[in-house]
Amino acid sequence: MSTSDANHCLDCGACCAFFRVSFYWAEAEARGIPADLTEPINPRFSCMAGTNQRAPRCDALAGEVGQRVGCTIYEHRPAPCREVQPGDDQCNKARAGYRLPAIEAWCWQSPIPAGLTDPLPHGADIHTPPPPAD
Repeated sequence: MSTSDANHCLDCGACCAFFRVSFYWAEAEARGIPADLTEPINPRFSCMAGTNQRAPRCDALAGEVGQRVGCTIYEHRPAPCREVQPGDDQCNKARAGYRLPAIEAWCWQSPIPAGLTDPLPHGADIHTPPPPAD
């Protein structure tokens, strides 16, 4: 099983380099996000550094979109990052923006396989997809 079979997010990262990731300013401190990885939008909202520009890319994203990637602050990521799920509308919109094929929204339909924990250390909160149909 390839990495992308087990966790599309480790081979993608499109959502981290497609959307502005904005959240209530106090969430950054509450989650322990380093100050240099956020920037203010207005007095009430902040965003992840790098995502408030014409060609967004979160400064916490390591790797190359569409290849091997990971979030350097995965356990501390803000709510908007936690909300995007593999194969949901936001995921597939970002993937389309990078000309990556859409994926099926299977992650919340499968149990966590033995030996894996939730959340996985990098990428999004996902589970192993069901085996292909014969």
